[in-house]
Amino acid sequence: MIPINQTKKLPDAAGVYLFKKGKEILYIGKATSLRDRVRSYFSADLANTRGQFIVDMVGKAEKIDYFKTDSVLEAIILESNLIKKYQPKYNTKEKDDKSYNYVIITKEDFPRVLLIRGRELEAKVGGVHELNIKYKFGPYPNGSAIKEGLKIIRKIFPFRDKCNPSKGSPWKPCFNRQIGLCPGVCSGEISKTDYADTIRNIKMFFEGKKKNLIKKLERQMKEFAKNREFEKAGKVKKTLFALNHIQDVALIKKSEEEIVENVFSRGAVFRMEAFDVAHISGTNTVGAMVVSENGELKKSDYRKFKIRGVKIPNDTATLKEILERRLKHKEWRLPDVIVYDGGIAHRNAVLEIFKKDLGENHGMKIIGVVKDERHKPKKIIGEAEIIKKHKKQILLLNSEAHRFAISFHRQLRNLNR
Repeated sequence: MIPINQTKKLPDAAGVYLFKKGKEILYIGKATSLRDRVRSYFSADLANTRGQFIVDMVGKAEKIDYFKTDSVLEAIILESNLIKKYQPKYNTKEKDDKSYNYVIITKEDFPRVLLIRGRELEAKVGGVHELNIKYKFGPYPNGSAIKEGLKIIRKIFPFRDKCNPSKGSPWKPCFNRQIGLCPGVCSGEISKTDYADTIRNIKMFFEGKKKNLIKKLERQMKEFAKNREFEKAGKVKKTLFALNHIQDVALIKKSEEEIVENVFSRGAVFRMEAFDVAHISGTNTVGAMVVSENGELKKSDYRKFKIRGVKIPNDTATLKEILERRLKHKEWRLPDVIVYDGGIAHRNAVLEIFKKDLGENHGMKIIGVVKDERHKPKKIIGEAEIIKKHKKQILLLNSEAHRFAISFHRQLRNLNR
């Protein structure tokens, strides 16, 4: 096992770390601070925050190597490239590859740059919603982080994602063009040749070739200046400045949130489930369960419930039935946080069901979203620390549960007409 004093030699800088046993790479991770992140693997509660398999990995490791990067964004990209190259045993065990995220570039005259999950990729390639993919980068274990990273890259190299290329006379620019995130593909402001150069730049960045990319842009800038194309030279100069001064504060925040979430997690995944009820005067009453893991919606785990035991309108009794039926599924992983729609009466109903099925020490956090007369969130009740740290996600999941329940209710209503 690695002596903890080895961590003192690591720099307080962004980068990627590698746990190794001899020449074998056991695990690869990214860090905002290499020193602080690696030190966290030697905490007493590692089994609770990261799971037993990571404890086993640390016990087998004999050495830690690392690579410093200029930014957190570059650490995310380097981590992905190294995982793809070496396929470390403990990275592949930690998460199902289908839940990873990928950045793809399509094969079109004006290629799109898209973020897509592994399972969606399998469904769309060769399927009904076929995507013609030219380049694929990833996998990226943390979807929130790469999402923020793509926003940073798009500010440096504006690209197309949804708008349609202009055919002939200029069209009305899309919203992203208006805020500088699309180069004008939709409005006919950029040629196919110039846009292809932008795509090559994005490709080089995702391949971890930032130094080569900077050299290429410096040559372009000098060439433009030599030909007295000063406006083009000025644009390249701004791009170079942005590349050399990547501001990834949002990514640092995401990394910190990830660490905070792991403190409350049963293993490596922080799971939240939200429940809601929908009916009209007690008819076609349905329930819905929606799920997020590590801050991302997990639609494959959504569930619908046709209410059987409640004959008159009673949201509290309906919620109890939904939870009782949900808890019968022992194969479904228990959540860290339960979000329900309602106040104290609903909370008491939830606590009653959990106490009956799981006992006093079930360990789950119970959060309620109280609505006003217009069904808008008025207040959140439950553990103050959880509400403070996850308020945005609680409200998002509560809203998603309401949407999903209403959608199912409408389906049943239409069928019964």
